[in-house]
Amino acid sequence: MKKEDTPIGVFEALKATPAPVRYLLGGVLINQLGAFVQTFLVLYLTFRGMSVAAAGLTLVAYSAGSVFGTMLGGEFTQRFGPRATIVTAMAGSAPLVAAISWLSGPGMLWPLLVVVGLAGLFTQAYRPAAAVMLSDLMPDRYQVMAFSMMRIALNIGAALAPLIAAGLILVNWDLLFWIDGGTALVYALLAFALLPKQTAQDGADEEGASEGGTAPAGAASAGADGKGAGAEEARRTGSGYAAMLRDRKYLYYLAAVLLGSLTYAQGHIALPLELVADDYPTSFYSTVLTVSSVVLITCELKITAYLSRLPKHVRVITGHLVEALGLAVYGLSSRSGAFTIAGAVLVVSGIMIAAPSMFAHPATFPSSVKARYIGTMQAVGGAAGAVAPLFGVYAWTALGSGFWLLCGIVTAVAGLLALAGVRQPPEPAPAEDPEANADEGRPEVVGGAS
Repeated sequence: MKKEDTPIGVFEALKATPAPVRYLLGGVLINQLGAFVQTFLVLYLTFRGMSVAAAGLTLVAYSAGSVFGTMLGGEFTQRFGPRATIVTAMAGSAPLVAAISWLSGPGMLWPLLVVVGLAGLFTQAYRPAAAVMLSDLMPDRYQVMAFSMMRIALNIGAALAPLIAAGLILVNWDLLFWIDGGTALVYALLAFALLPKQTAQDGADEEGASEGGTAPAGAASAGADGKGAGAEEARRTGSGYAAMLRDRKYLYYLAAVLLGSLTYAQGHIALPLELVADDYPTSFYSTVLTVSSVVLITCELKITAYLSRLPKHVRVITGHLVEALGLAVYGLSSRSGAFTIAGAVLVVSGIMIAAPSMFAHPATFPSSVKARYIGTMQAVGGAAGAVAPLFGVYAWTALGSGFWLLCGIVTAVAGLLALAGVRQPPEPAPAEDPEANADEGRPEVVGGAS
């Protein structure tokens, strides 16, 4: 049995992780541990005496900046490389985030909106670069595992950051933004000192260009992997966004990201409203979040490794359907808290099954367009997160518990779109050479759909 046909082990993947990838993931974790702005900005500004409406407007500015930041980060990565993008984004984010506390006084709303919007832009611009570097440096066999590792780093930071923030608030609210800026600066310095200036894929691209524009290794098959005509055109011409818009399969994938992100966010938006309406104590919602975080952090790598031999489209559709079931179960929360816990476990299980493959999918495109595809995917997810509160509050108010059935249906539709977007057609059997010796038989077909 060939190595690529054997199951992937967690320790095998960890052992195969190159040192630069470990540095990259460590930087992601450090930065996420200090990511306080989006979570605590409204609370901080209202504590400083700003109206709720004005504080909400600053959060809109941050979200808008984040969407543009991922697009800009993808473009910057495509032009200047991952390390330069990470260093520039984090070094630019640090002073902007730290300045928020100095602009929160009376009469400073417009300067604050500008700074917060730029902070969102710079803070999120590093993500496409990190994804590109991860895919370039990690061996192909462990690509999906690598994106699962990045998700775990982000989720560990997201789980611990509120605990750190709770301690900082007891000392001084302003520390939230000073520490946030400090972790961004630390990440910039680590990236400058430890990450490679040029990835292996970058070198292959330059070598190919010096030989007359030959496509990088692995790109030649990108258009035939079921990613659509747009990817094939991108391989031939090096074009990006125009080819993406003509790539029907990738548009299906982006629609799946949009709908899936919209419904997943309701666990942080509409679920608290549901639990309050059902007369659960506030501490119960914290319990639900804790259960979800513990299950995800402790189980995702193992589940990703266990499912690694299944075709990508099977993992993607199965994960969405499991998540859809979990969201629908939230609608039974009024009957018993056990349904809420069960729904949370099902939702996070679906995420663990589908999300690593969904996150890794844009990184499978040719390096000439990879960063733009990744940046667009992240921008679509960010846009979904920005409109999710409006959708969630309005729809839940109108539908009550029936809202969760709607979320389940939307998530299932997202799964079908993802299935159409990532599924690869079977490779055709090689044509038999009529001049070949008949005794040698037909050539063996290797691989197949994956």
